[in-house]
This record gives sequence, structure tokens and C-alpha cells, in this order.
Amino acid sequence: MDQTGSYPVKLHVYDLSRGMARQLSPLMLGKQLDGIWHTAIVVHGKEFFFVGEGISNCPPGGTPLGEPGSVVDLGVTEVPAEIFMEHLTSLAESTYSGDKYNLFEHNCNSFSNEVAQFLTGKKIPSYITDLPSEVLSTPFGQALRPLLDSVVINPGGNNITGQR
Repeated sequence: MDQTGSYPVKLHVYDLSRGMARQLSPLMLGKQLDGIWHTAIVVHGKEFFFVGEGISNCPPGGTPLGEPGSVVDLGVTEVPAEIFMEHLTSLAESTYSGDKYNLFEHNCNSFSNEVAQFLTGKKIPSYITDLPSEVLSTPFGQALRPLLDSVVINPGGNNITGQR
């Protein structure tokens, strides 16, 4: 690699419920959830995320979700943009093609966690990755599972493989 440098890596965290999970979860689930999390990795001037159409990107904070509720600093990476895009294209053609999306087991947060580890060696916060098992551990979560399994989250953006 000729070009060397370090690039900041951020995790954008959005609450898809816009505060409703915090208010309604004790009644519905019998436990407190702080949010229904959608995450994206921000590196090399773009925000990258996994949705029902596959891996997408947009300018940071550029989805219809608006500005993230919080931003987690994941450190820096020495992976240049060109290598990172090759890695994403490989993921988009295999593990993270749109047909592999699953709200509970293989979602935007799984993607963010894997990409964070590729770039920085660090995982994203466990309160995000543990959320599906927390919901499914409740009777209401189990009852809703068939319905929720069919849900696909798509906040917009451009598919990195050019497919729509």
C-alpha cells in the first residue's frame, strides 16, 4: 500500500422508535428498552449501512432518519477507501446481499459490528447487538416474532453495488 494514513471511524446510532420504545416497552415487554437501534458506520466521508436492499451509503446523517441520536467514536483505521470499498463489495455479494437481511439475526447492527471489527478491531456497544435477544426473551417478543421477521428496515441511501 502506497498511501498510508489514519481515518476516523464513527458509529451513528438512530432510535427507529423515536423515543417510543422507552415509553412503551415496560408495558408491552415487561422490561425497559432504551430504543430500537439502527446503526451505520461513518468512514471516508460516507455513512454505510445494511438494509433490505443490501449495503447502502449516503452522506453522513443523510438518510430520512436525519441526524443520529448518538455518535460513538470507534477510533481510527488505516484501511484506505479503495480497499474498504473492495471489502464492502465482497460483503455485498456474499454475506450482506439484500436477501440475507433478517431483522433479528442479520441486520444493520450485525453489519456495523462486522465492519467496525474489520476497520478498527473493536466491536460496537453490546446494548445495541443484544437488543434482539432481549426482545425475543419476552413472551410478547416471541408472539410478535412471525410478524417482525417480515419487517425490513430501509432508511434510503445508495446501494453500493448499484442494484435497487
